[in-house]
Amino acid sequence: MTITVISKRVFNMKNGDKLIPLLKALRNHAEKQKGFISRKTYTSLSNPGESIVISKWKTAGAWEKWMAKEKTKKLQGKVDSLIGEKTIYDIYQPETY
Repeated sequence: MTITVISKRVFNMKNGDKLIPLLKALRNHAEKQKGFISRKTYTSLSNPGESIVISKWKTAGAWEKWMAKEKTKKLQGKVDSLIGEKTIYDIYQPETY
């Protein structure tokens, strides 16, 4: 069953020159993973420092496997270090009723 992952980050763009390349590297890494379907990034109109990434994966296991990879953990750790807080992840599955 496909799943949707919503990743939420709040950051100050003063670190944008360091942050943007890391986010692009994380995105490129995800797009090459087995089970990855798509992703879309949104920025809040009311809080420009807040963004969400909505990604679709074939299974929760595919996303979890990607998150457990050393390269993913390293890139995500650098992102979290720059924004000063942990990225929040929520995993959703389609309703069947």
